[in-house]
Amino acid sequence: MSNIDDKTVIELTADIVSAYVGNNPLPAAGLPELIASVSASVRKLAGAVVAETPNLVPAVNPKKSVFPDYIICLEDGKKFKSLKRHLRTDYGLSPDDYRAKWGLPPGYPMV
Repeated sequence: MSNIDDKTVIELTADIVSAYVGNNPLPAAGLPELIASVSASVRKLAGAVVAETPNLVPAVNPKKSVFPDYIICLEDGKKFKSLKRHLRTDYGLSPDDYRAKWGLPPGYPMV
């Protein structure tokens, strides 16, 4: 099963071969073999099956994560007064990404 079309394979192959030839000496006679090898590798990688991501399980029930004095992070179950900084530094998530990941409403509090 391939998720990549021929045009993309050609573009990727050209980019890789161009970068290689720009940094490594190669006789002209070796160019067709390099192109064929890179193209075959790109097609092989494009056909690789990506493993399914496991179902997400929050550390706590989202309905029981908001309290007057703190919020519990669904990622790791830790308590915070503000989640925004924790999410960005530890998980690389913005508040909107976090809400989308866990299926939370747009008004779900971050502080």
